Amino acid sequence: MEAFVKQIAGVLPCRDGYVRQLYRYYRKGDQFPPALYIYGQSSTGKGAILREVFRCRSAADESLQCAQLSAISCYTNKILFETIVRQLEGAELSQSNHYSIDCKLDYAKDFLAALRQRLDPARSYVIVVRHAERLRDMAHNLLPLFLQLPEVTGLNVSVVLVSSLPFEKFYTKAGLPPVVKLFVPEYTRADMQRILMNDYTPHVQGLGGQRSATDQLWLAAITEEFHRNYVSLFLGTFWKVCRDVKELRLVAAECFPAYCEPVRDGTIPAHDSMKLWRNITKTLRAALSTMYMRLGTKAAGSGVAPDGTAWLAQNLELPYYAKYLLIAAYLASNNAAKEDRRLFMKNHGKQRKRLQAVNARAKVTEKMTTKLGPKAFNVDRLLAIFYAILDEQVGLTCNLLAQISTLVHLKLLTYASSAEGGAGGSAMLDGSATRLQCTVGMDFILQIGRMVGFNVRQYLTDFF
Repeated sequence: MEAFVKQIAGVLPCRDGYVRQLYRYYRKGDQFPPALYIYGQSSTGKGAILREVFRCRSAADESLQCAQLSAISCYTNKILFETIVRQLEGAELSQSNHYSIDCKLDYAKDFLAALRQRLDPARSYVIVVRHAERLRDMAHNLLPLFLQLPEVTGLNVSVVLVSSLPFEKFYTKAGLPPVVKLFVPEYTRADMQRILMNDYTPHVQGLGGQRSATDQLWLAAITEEFHRNYVSLFLGTFWKVCRDVKELRLVAAECFPAYCEPVRDGTIPAHDSMKLWRNITKTLRAALSTMYMRLGTKAAGSGVAPDGTAWLAQNLELPYYAKYLLIAAYLASNNAAKEDRRLFMKNHGKQRKRLQAVNARAKVTEKMTTKLGPKAFNVDRLLAIFYAILDEQVGLTCNLLAQISTLVHLKLLTYASSAEGGAGGSAMLDGSATRLQCTVGMDFILQIGRMVGFNVRQYLTDFF
């Protein structure tokens, strides 16, 4: 077992305990557990280690066949059943079979009959279903069927459900069969440092260059100790903000050339980590503010400071309507709802000037709406302002609603409460209930307005 654990640790480190438990459950010659539920936060290595473990087990044991699928792509019973049967048989979709299997599996009884007839009882089978929380939205008998699959088929088959939710979220009034649960904790900072240290060779190869004699001299100074200092400084900035392994590895690879630039130029020696830290501070700050936007650090070479909002707005590639949606969200967050009629309608009626209203508008900076912070608004109001400020006629389509979800994913908009944010994409369909907030500042939105030719100040009550 230890040799197997070391083999997996060479590819995916810091998960030795997780691999040992999987090895005990799916040891060669043993009866597999009927169902295994693996849960934990996203980006903790659940799916990647499962793929690697069963790949190595299948290579060592020819009697083991594994089917791996996602409940997101297999969104109907027919697609789910056909994908499982096809992968357990070892068949591949091709032009010769018209990219389909030779039987229809629309119902659970057809699926069970296909498993009994097509699979060899002498072999062992494993079905891995990622994003298993989607099964709750499918047929009500699907989850109990998977949890009792060996009992109803008579095969040595195990179903592994992978999700980010605890199993208690799956309970129904009718109850569910017992299942073996396995929790995968988040990576610690020491684990993350070890994972990033394994990227030393790719980081050095990513420095580029023609590998001339001059390059060989300064590349000799990029040692593992130099890389360890960089990883420690990098995690000191990003660890409190992000725990996602994929994002941290991506940003660490993008910022490493900027960290090595003074060593290449000869302005800072490789052993002076303090000066190197001061030199890369602005680059790390810019990468921190654009963590999930995939802008990279190359755009910092433009004339605008890389840590400024103007630079961010210029390099953020948003669709045309998404920019207007962002402007509408900013106006909804920084204007009172009672002012919408006066701001966005032509025939809003006359407004009497009273002394009390004049004094109320003589605002000091501390009382300005744009200084007090964004207010919550619902999607219906967002769309109403969007159609009011847009010159052309656009229909309300799923693509338009998807752009609102994109703005939420980019952290430009945020849900006003955690309960609404947990509802996911389904909450976006209820326009009166979903409440959002705009997180961008005024300088950012003014730059977005200039890009589309829209005067944002004209529609803010603070500047009347």
